[in-house]
This record gives sequence, structure tokens and C-alpha cells, in this order.
Amino acid sequence: MNWSYIIDSIPKFVDATWLTLQLSFWGILLSLMFGLLIAVITTYKVRPLYTLTRGYIELSRNTPLLIQLFFLYYGLPKIGIKWDGFTCGIIALVFLGSSYMAESLRAGLQAIPKGQVEAAKSIGLSSFQIFRYVIFPQAWAVSIPAIGANILFLMKETSVISAVAVAELMFVTKDIIGMDYKTNEALFMLFVAYLVILLPVSLLARHFENRVRKAKYGI
Repeated sequence: MNWSYIIDSIPKFVDATWLTLQLSFWGILLSLMFGLLIAVITTYKVRPLYTLTRGYIELSRNTPLLIQLFFLYYGLPKIGIKWDGFTCGIIALVFLGSSYMAESLRAGLQAIPKGQVEAAKSIGLSSFQIFRYVIFPQAWAVSIPAIGANILFLMKETSVISAVAVAELMFVTKDIIGMDYKTNEALFMLFVAYLVILLPVSLLARHFENRVRKAKYGI
């Protein structure tokens, strides 16, 4: 193991880690937003969007992220739509992540007892107030373990985006291996970088999961 080479390579991995975090942040944030919208549509069977969203979920969950990414990066330019690799990476992560987030949130929404909704109606709350103050907080708490797992899943899936020349962690690792033949050093740095990124997120997800377990709805 060439430790001096590892030290010299740290700036490359720092830049790659920052890019990986940007991909993760936007992918997760937008996945949660669209996932919630889709979860509401599928839970309450909003017509005519219900059939469309169910079809999207099946398509997204049953096709590899790499194929989705290639379609965006190489396929869409054939019809005049061209985005850079970073943008395609975010869109692909959101396309995949939204379906997983939607299913997790849907499970949470369906876990709320109907009696609570009836009780909220009896005290004069509007449909929006019932969703905001009664349904959503409890559904979110119930969904936290699955959402945490999905967040970790999406952060690890950013490694696929190296296939479209985005210089995130996997791209830099392969570049070092190909250029300098420093396989052990590159893989060691890759391992450390992902550990630094994922371990705090995993511990934070476990913390919130424990809070939910101890205090029924995480209050």
C-alpha cells in the first residue's frame, strides 16, 4: 500500500465526495417530494392519475438505474433533448427513488386507523387540516425506517452515475486504477469515502427509528 500516493490523492476524493453528496442531496430531496405526491395519489386512488402513477412505479422499480441513465444520456439526444451527465444523474435518481419513497409513504398513510380520521372530521377539521395535522405526521413516523433505508440505497446508487462521465467517487476510483494502476490504494480510498458519507446517515436513521419505536409516533 503506497500511503504517500493515498495522501496525494485525497484532494481528488474530496472533490468527488462533494459531487457525490450533491447528487445524493438533490436525488433524495426531489424523490421525497415526488414520492409524497405519488403516495397520496395511489393511497386515495386519485383519478385519472392513479393508473398512470401505478404504471410509473412498476416501470421504475423493475428497470435498472443504469438503463434509465443510458436512456436519458444517450437516448433522448436522438430526439433533440440533451442534458449533461450531472443533470441526467439527478433525474435518474429521482425517477428511481420517487417510486421507492412513494411505496414507503403509502404504507405509512395506510397504517393510520380510520377512526382517527373520523374523529378529526367530528371536530370540524377540513380535509387539508386532517392530512396535515393528523395523517401525515403519523404516516411519516411510521415510514421512517423504510425512508432511511431508501436514502442509503440512493446514496449508494450514485456510483452508477460514473457511467456517464460524472466525476463522482466511482469515476475517480476507476480513473486512478486505469491511469496509475493503483488498484489497492484507489479501492481503499473509495471504501473510506463511502464509509465517511454513509455511516453518519445510517446512525442518524437508526436514531430516528429508535425514537419512533420508543415513543409510538416519534413525538
